Amino acid sequence: MITSTPQSIIWTPQEIRRQFPSLEQKVHGSKPLVYLDNAATTQKPQTVLDALIQHYNYSNANVHRAMHVLADRATEALEDTRKTVQEFINAPGAEEIIFTSGTTASINLVASSYGQVYIQPGDEIIISHMEHHANIVPWQMLCQTRKAHLKVIPIDDRGELIMSSFEQLLTAKTRLVAVAYASNNLGTINPIQEIIAKAHHAGALVLIDAAQAAAHLLIDVQSLDCDFLAFSAHKAYGPTGVGILYGKRALLEQMPPYQGGGEMIKEVTLSSSTYNDIPYKFEAGTPNIADIIGFRAALDFIRNLGWSIINKHEKELTSYTQHLLGKIDRIRLIGTATDKVGIVSFTVDKMHHLDVGMLLDAQGIAVRTGHGCAQPLMQRLGVEGIVRVSLAVYNTFEEINYLAHVVAKIVK
Repeated sequence: MITSTPQSIIWTPQEIRRQFPSLEQKVHGSKPLVYLDNAATTQKPQTVLDALIQHYNYSNANVHRAMHVLADRATEALEDTRKTVQEFINAPGAEEIIFTSGTTASINLVASSYGQVYIQPGDEIIISHMEHHANIVPWQMLCQTRKAHLKVIPIDDRGELIMSSFEQLLTAKTRLVAVAYASNNLGTINPIQEIIAKAHHAGALVLIDAAQAAAHLLIDVQSLDCDFLAFSAHKAYGPTGVGILYGKRALLEQMPPYQGGGEMIKEVTLSSSTYNDIPYKFEAGTPNIADIIGFRAALDFIRNLGWSIINKHEKELTSYTQHLLGKIDRIRLIGTATDKVGIVSFTVDKMHHLDVGMLLDAQGIAVRTGHGCAQPLMQRLGVEGIVRVSLAVYNTFEEINYLAHVVAKIVK
């Protein structure tokens, strides 16, 4: 597990920002870019870009197959990323890390492989009211095909799970609990350890959607004792098109592959096939080699910064953002949980969220507007959509001052 910070520490905002070429640009002619849409995707440090170029220049080959020097380099680099992810989340073994195309694909893998075999008619799956569509729709589809029941943990007006209701939802028929580590619209950090303990006590497995946690929180799957955990590289300073699924070895070994093709087999005849060992039986076809290799550079970036610096800066920045925006007339803050990652959402009375977003963009400020891929959550909150400000370690207090100044002008 990565717990310590290397000596080559980078700790000033200016030093951090200089590693991100995209943050230096101007938009709409002369407006410096203020990028506050990090929950959608983060910008990439130069080390990630360099890793992609290095691979394509010197190591471009398919992995695990050919017996030549380029293939050896590519295979070694890809497997080094797997080991780095293992350390990053403190998984017991590298073979418990499966590469996918993203969090959505990882969740669908579990729903398709584990779900289609082990979820029986009448069984129950529990999600929460704050989930991203990617952690709702696969379970709806599974429940429809397996004739199971989907149950929902409600939230209060602060955007926190009502844990007493969760306890009441757990029954002897509960087979799986799938919840977000942190909400992509509210920023709420859920009491994951408590959820896992209660679910296990009821005999259920737990899948954690860590898409919004991986860049902001130290994750230790052994301490959490979760059964599955998924996140995407591109929300943690890495390339798009890469995600991971962690699963406990015993579960992965008993689950069938859900895609067929090359790499996931040991032997194929025209009448039958035998499948590869984990993780490869879940990695059919050529993987996204270059972006997986670039993912390692992103994890190294987080490690080199250190969690103490990341957590301190983002916590202070989040509190500052809530404070400034909360003082502006006609602003309603959405999601005021006590414990949250760097997401501050709001609405403006008598203004459409899309109009606010366009006016912010005209001043060089990039935010997310709309339902944030969580329409049930918007319905619960009684809003059509929100304006979401999502922060990263490279954002500054000066940017937040500018944001608050522009929002105040828009409101007037």
